[in-house]
Amino acid sequence: MPQLQAWSLPCRYTDCNFHRRRHFAHIQFPMQEKSLSGRDLIAAATIVLIWGSNFVVTKFGLLSFTPMQLGAWRFLFAMFPLILIVRPPKLHWKWVVLYGLFQGFGQFGLLFVSLKVGMTAALASVLMPTQMFFTALFSYLILAEKPGRPLIIGMVLAALGLTCFGMNYIMPVAGVAGASTAIGLALCLTGASMWAASNVVVRLAQRSAPKYNTFAFLIWSSAVSVLPFVALSLLLDPPATRWTWIAAPWQAWLAPAYLGWAANIVGYGMWTSLIKRYGTNRIAPFSLGVPVVGLTCGILFLDEVVTPWQWGGVMLTVLALACVVLGGRIRGMRPV
Repeated sequence: MPQLQAWSLPCRYTDCNFHRRRHFAHIQFPMQEKSLSGRDLIAAATIVLIWGSNFVVTKFGLLSFTPMQLGAWRFLFAMFPLILIVRPPKLHWKWVVLYGLFQGFGQFGLLFVSLKVGMTAALASVLMPTQMFFTALFSYLILAEKPGRPLIIGMVLAALGLTCFGMNYIMPVAGVAGASTAIGLALCLTGASMWAASNVVVRLAQRSAPKYNTFAFLIWSSAVSVLPFVALSLLLDPPATRWTWIAAPWQAWLAPAYLGWAANIVGYGMWTSLIKRYGTNRIAPFSLGVPVVGLTCGILFLDEVVTPWQWGGVMLTVLALACVVLGGRIRGMRPV
């Protein structure tokens, strides 16, 4: 994320402005960081809506598929038939492989398993955006991208919000905290760290090949993701469930189709494109809007209960998002 840099007002004035020149020559003015265009803000909002609803869609998909099967079909939908007509991206193959492993198998493999072993869709939609913390850490350690003040404040608010969600374990409400498990929580957070790692891979790939085709990058990395999902399905799925997907009703197939085409091709296509133009720390905080949509979908479609602690977390999360997205612009409007 580009940092606010200081520049001095040029002293190229006429002699009659000599005193004004002396007065302003020492003053430092902040340069504005690159702001998102209206079109890119709409794209970010669309991503939030797609990703927020995809947790509920995943829950429905897991009724007919095992986690590894759902992952394999998700990325098969993402790659076919486009891989037959889209040429490989013009960059080193290692970035395609790393992105496919981190974003595809790592993030979604762990997320799908967590939703299967004891994680609610609503809570998962809150935990996955914690990738922002991992992204900021990885970006600082690997890319030397230092977070600005709005992001730091937003991270503090988001941490307080996540603390509220964690209070369901410390001070549980009857019939609510038991819906999720510790292993589900751990797997979901690990999946969030894999998402952050894929964000860094995108930036490194962009540095090595600035003009690579983002769409082709997603299609071909999906092919990488399919392989470990299929291998682990054959290795770990019980024999009784290994081929149950063959008899799945047509409604069940809507889940991997939505996850593959909408969440992956549309969502991640726009996401990686935004990261290429604005940087990881500038774009990653938008994911904080996902819990709002995820919680709403969980309540409406799965009858999941939201406790007072969770509502407090939602409010802090929305405040954190507003701070990160609008903080730089509001600061830039202040008179110097």
